[in-house]
Amino acid sequence: MRISELTDVRAERPGAVAEAAAARARRAGPPGAHGNLMIIAADQPARGALGAGGDPVAMAGRADLLERLCVALGRPGVDGVLGTPDVLDDLLLLGVLDDRIAIGSMNRGGLAGTSFEIDDRFTAYDADAIAAARLDGGKMLLRVDDADPGTAGTLENCAHAVSGLARHGLMALVEPCVAHRVEGRVRNLLTPEAMIRAVSVASGLGVTSAYTWLKLPVVPEMERVMAATTLPALLLGGDDAGETVGAGDTEAVLDGWRSAMRIPGVKGVVAGRSLLYPPDGDVGAAVDAAVGVL
Repeated sequence: MRISELTDVRAERPGAVAEAAAARARRAGPPGAHGNLMIIAADQPARGALGAGGDPVAMAGRADLLERLCVALGRPGVDGVLGTPDVLDDLLLLGVLDDRIAIGSMNRGGLAGTSFEIDDRFTAYDADAIAAARLDGGKMLLRVDDADPGTAGTLENCAHAVSGLARHGLMALVEPCVAHRVEGRVRNLLTPEAMIRAVSVASGLGVTSAYTWLKLPVVPEMERVMAATTLPALLLGGDDAGETVGAGDTEAVLDGWRSAMRIPGVKGVVAGRSLLYPPDGDVGAAVDAAVGVL
């Protein structure tokens, strides 16, 4: 199927999404059974975060985003994708998720820039829907803001999601951080001490941690951060860590990944905008460079 056909198929045959999910060839075993992972992240638009590389609406064109995702998923060494239902449904219809790991993004209610951003409701996938769609896991964002009461509800909902995914034997990918507001905007604290606290909180969520993985930014003294848990972790970086990646920053991001990949417990990389919207526009080369880190 071509990208230009997606809207007509959605209008005329909405059941085609479920058919594609049922027919998808899945990898055998759990996500970590085949070595280190390279996952492409494409869940930012559903949070209203459309900017990349200095362009505030870089991700606004869905056909362009899907083209970039198809390029990325076709590169050697790429294991899969992380996305919201609308994105994964498109990729299922396009037939590009065979033998790829597909992780559904779950809580997207904390829209970027809103007063309720920390009260991050689960408005996308739930655990049962992820299992029914034959996906490989679910991802959730957990921002701990001591001054925002919305943190409590997000903690509870993340715990329920971890438990629900575990009941299905599916990966729960938790992205924890300590956050606070600066001039009204939510900012992550990327210090070793803040990340150690966030990792410790996230590790204890749910009725079991057997299927829990962490999604972590590369911060100073990363060895100390990873020493706070026995859970496997995937690295995020660049725009996914809340930073703008420019031409001079790309190598610094790769160096950070290279260094952190030497730490026991680090099992791969999850990257989105920094690879899909690189400064030079060459998605394939950006993805290949990231795969080289593994």
